Amino acid sequence: MKVILLKDIENIGKKYEIKDVKDGYAKNFLLPQNLVKLATKDAIKWVESQKEVMEKEAEEELKKIQETASQIDGIEVTIGMKVGEDGQLFESVSNTKIAEKLKEMGYEVKKSKIALTKPIKETGEFPVKINLDHNLEVEIKLIVTGQTEAPE
Repeated sequence: MKVILLKDIENIGKKYEIKDVKDGYAKNFLLPQNLVKLATKDAIKWVESQKEVMEKEAEEELKKIQETASQIDGIEVTIGMKVGEDGQLFESVSNTKIAEKLKEMGYEVKKSKIALTKPIKETGEFPVKINLDHNLEVEIKLIVTGQTEAPE
């Protein structure tokens, strides 16, 4: 039985692919779960139009991400942290703090996209990789500066 997959299904295929499956599997499992649609002429035309729409959306998303990547790549991000008398930081710089600072600078980057192997616990300059969607990777320069509290 020819069916159109409405979702990615493990060991069968990806969304909007047309596949041949066994009749019993389609009737008893896939159709009742709304995972597939019968591959009629009208349904195949509908799938082709859906694929075109998805391709256009993917191209637009890629352009936006490429634009963001070109803007972010190589920028310097300075974060001021409180330090003690010996120069140690009171708190570490995590990907959350970097994401917040990038947001302040006008760049929307999810903290999960910032590749920090471990939180930064000292002042200085550090290269930080950001893994964007579509396998795009950029690197920023993170500058952690120390701020001692002024006595009152």
